Amino acid sequence: MPSKTLSIPTPDGRADAFAAFPDGNERHPGVLLYTDAFGLRPVPAALARELAGHGYYVLVPNLHYRHGPAPAVELPDHIGEDVLPEVVDRLMPLLRAHTVESGRRDADAYLDFLTTRAEVGAGPVAVVGYCLGTLFAMRTAAAHPDRVAAVAGFHPGFVVGDAPDSLHRLIPTLTAEVHLGLAEGDLTPEIVGELYQALDAAGVGHTTEIYPDTTHGFTMADTDAFSAAGLQRHWDRLLDLLGRTLVRG
Repeated sequence: MPSKTLSIPTPDGRADAFAAFPDGNERHPGVLLYTDAFGLRPVPAALARELAGHGYYVLVPNLHYRHGPAPAVELPDHIGEDVLPEVVDRLMPLLRAHTVESGRRDADAYLDFLTTRAEVGAGPVAVVGYCLGTLFAMRTAAAHPDRVAAVAGFHPGFVVGDAPDSLHRLIPTLTAEVHLGLAEGDLTPEIVGELYQALDAAGVGHTTEIYPDTTHGFTMADTDAFSAAGLQRHWDRLLDLLGRTLVRG
């Protein structure tokens, strides 16, 4: 599976990124993939390669590029519960540096870059997010309803709150079909209800599913939360969504 390390121009500097895509000269639907809070590393790159094998051009930017190339902080090969607090402490300054405005600038730059690749076909793209990346994915889809046909988020982080920029207040501008794959305990029933209400009001197709016997982070093979069954269910739901919403050729 061909892959590249790329550099995306943004208003705040150049973001390093990973891309995977099918071999050959054909053009393929584009997918923008936002990682979890740990950022770009071998496991999200492997997810991108797997997805590319199904006929998609997948772009994975380094969410923390303002702090250096990936990995922006030192990460162990396996992020187990014993080292998780230390890793989170190193990441917190980077996470706090993200703002709605910086995220909007990044999303604009990422979409512009993705849709101008020679390997990417014309038409709307999909955006996929994991953990914190779900928030970025949903905000990207809401800000670009004409450019995003599908958005999926898995084991999402905090997405509904009291702030004016809380996700459920941005949903009215969505036109993309949405799938949220939750671990048990990811979101409270009240938050899920608020999301359903907002998505119904927006008139978009959407599904929210709690994946059985999973914990937060279940798609990430370098964490203790990894679930092979959860990862497979994620592929089943994601490939079905993309197959129905993206145009090939």
